[in-house]
Amino acid sequence: MKRVYRILASAVVIGALLGGCTIASAADVYDYDGVHSSVSFKARHLDISWIHGRFNDVSGAFSLDREEPSKSTFSLVIQADSVDTANEARDKHLRQPDYFDTKQYPTIEFKSTSTKAIDGGYEVTGDFTMHGTTKEITLVLKGGEEHVFKDIKRVAFSTELSLKRSDYGFDPKAIGPIGDKVLIMIDCEGVQK
Repeated sequence: MKRVYRILASAVVIGALLGGCTIASAADVYDYDGVHSSVSFKARHLDISWIHGRFNDVSGAFSLDREEPSKSTFSLVIQADSVDTANEARDKHLRQPDYFDTKQYPTIEFKSTSTKAIDGGYEVTGDFTMHGTTKEITLVLKGGEEHVFKDIKRVAFSTELSLKRSDYGFDPKAIGPIGDKVLIMIDCEGVQK
């Protein structure tokens, strides 16, 4: 009988150990490095010049599985009221309901739903939410090389995309002097967690 108890006790211990183990993921996880990253944009003014701006409060993370890229994930959150066009009066106006309406829609977000490796980077499809409207977009991320600096692994990507404000419910009366199409440039450096 004692032998049976010993076997059962051993089984319980082994089970507890196995149950408590976490299967290691092949993915490396990175945080958005706000010091070495940027989200900027430009839009046409009167169709004769460009207005440039950026968002100063951005966060995000990504997991990168180089063996199985489809398991990689990307997310980005932009605080809309951090818009900065180097003109305080214009920035204040851009936060109003006829533009970003930052009180009602405080964030601009992207969350990936699928990822595939391409030559020189990754093609990432996901949900992009701005001004309360969510649409599926595909980003072409260029880069992805690793670099270890001061014992911290870093990976960087860059991408550009073109959006129409009219597709995201912006006030049509505010589209005209400032063009409908906006070009967004994202340079993201990730720091491994």
